[in-house]
Amino acid sequence: MTGDQGKDASKPSAGSKDSRRDRLKLALRENLRRRKAQARGRDAGPSESAEASLDDAGGEKPTS
Repeated sequence: MTGDQGKDASKPSAGSKDSRRDRLKLALRENLRRRKAQARGRDAGPSESAEASLDDAGGEKPTS
């Protein structure tokens, strides 16, 4: 009888499996949202301030 108690303690219950699955599902969903937002940001292209900073990167004004 004492051997049976050890086996029950090591097995995860069905409730803990469900909660783990829910946590993983939520984490995957959040990760997907974050990646989609990053992809949208890349697709939008550089902003005007980023383009201006690239033009001024040399620190010298062009001579015409």
